[in-house]
Amino acid sequence: MTTVSVYSYGIALLWFLFFLVSFVRDRRRLRNGVYLFLTLAFLGLGLLLTLASVSETAATVVVVGVVVLVPLLIVGLAVFLVANGVTMVRREGLRPVNLLSLAAGLGIIAFVLFQAVRQHVDWPPLGVAGDVMTGLLAYVGFLFACFLLYSFVYGRIRPKRGVDFIVVLGAGLIGEKVPPLLASRLERGRTAFDAAVAKGVEPAMITSGGQGPGEDVPEAVAMADYLVSRGVSRDRVLLEDRSTTTWENLVFSKAIMTEQRPDYRCLVVTNNFHVLRAALLARKAKLNGQVIGAPTAWYFWPTATLREFVAILVEHWVVNGVIAVLIVLSAVLPSL
Repeated sequence: MTTVSVYSYGIALLWFLFFLVSFVRDRRRLRNGVYLFLTLAFLGLGLLLTLASVSETAATVVVVGVVVLVPLLIVGLAVFLVANGVTMVRREGLRPVNLLSLAAGLGIIAFVLFQAVRQHVDWPPLGVAGDVMTGLLAYVGFLFACFLLYSFVYGRIRPKRGVDFIVVLGAGLIGEKVPPLLASRLERGRTAFDAAVAKGVEPAMITSGGQGPGEDVPEAVAMADYLVSRGVSRDRVLLEDRSTTTWENLVFSKAIMTEQRPDYRCLVVTNNFHVLRAALLARKAKLNGQVIGAPTAWYFWPTATLREFVAILVEHWVVNGVIAVLIVLSAVLPSL
């Protein structure tokens, strides 16, 4: 084991300690994903350096494999996103939000083609534009990797403590009908409710959602009717029927819970692609509880995940904007 590999393991351990402390204090933080990603990155570097100290040939094979694999993965990702975008449009309709995966896939293809042209055209402004695009995409890619990693980790941690309320977030109706996406949330909430009852606890369920365009009744009403039809007692279901956004879902539900039990603990139910962002908003709203996810149709997940990531970027627009400006300046200023 070389000195450099020991340093890599030490840095990995340091980042893991940051992650552990931050996670214990509040698992509903996006920075936990950054700490965890850096932990794995330096751990991987340490393992590679350790392998190189044993066999340089084996380490070279690994590095070459990664170098070859990355472009193939990028191309494969682009093709998958385009295909998924077409599927989304066919199944969910031609709406801007359904075009995210298609736009992302076409954007990757355009970037690859741009870089190919850049290599064959000796024009300084084109090189600067390429450096700016590469820097911005590297930053966004890093954040997206952290987001995906921690979404996966957070979504698989099940709260162990008992809860007083189970809040199911609305997701839109078709007239008065509960569509499959919302039904999956309600079934996940009902499962959590039944599990609590089996342990001798009977929390109240809160259906959260107001009445939007194209809906004949408030979402909360249709959601409550759905739960009752599945065996949940009507007197255990509370309605929050004013909200139109996830933030309002959480804030208005918090008011109901605080009024009934000031020292409440709750469980928020949404779909798996929405778990991390809902958890970040729950922390911001000072909600005393964690978030769990329900399954989502495979074709819907990529676009929905991209939408959640974009929403998080926008919510932190000041920090991301400053970093983007610094990236642009670092590429432009040397060429002046």
